[in-house]
Amino acid sequence: QVQLVESGGGSVQTGGSLRLSCAASGDTYYMAWFRQAPGKEREGVACIYIKSGSSAYAPSVKNRFTISLDNAKNTLYLQMNSLKPEDTAMYYCAAVDQWRYVSTCLLFGMYKYWGQGTQVTVSS
Repeated sequence: QVQLVESGGGSVQTGGSLRLSCAASGDTYYMAWFRQAPGKEREGVACIYIKSGSSAYAPSVKNRFTISLDNAKNTLYLQMNSLKPEDTAMYYCAAVDQWRYVSTCLLFGMYKYWGQGTQVTVSS
């Protein structure tokens, strides 16, 4: 069982930055950030394969967001720069503790553990 605790959300203006954190209680194979805006489906934002450090991003956030992992603290981060109003959503940390053969780690259905979410609001 892996527990995930997110922090770091808040309100910023367009062009601002935020850093989200997700502390994990156990070992994982993949970790990711998803987001869900009101009335929309949850979408993958960024993910990372723990063993290799390889990552993937949704096209809408590429070159603006950076996912990273502090192995010593077992903590996942999402650095969000150049934020836009369309980035407004509840952001969720996700993890899975088993290896998966997948074409991308941004698949919602591959994750077993979820955090409680942290709200990000970007105003124009």
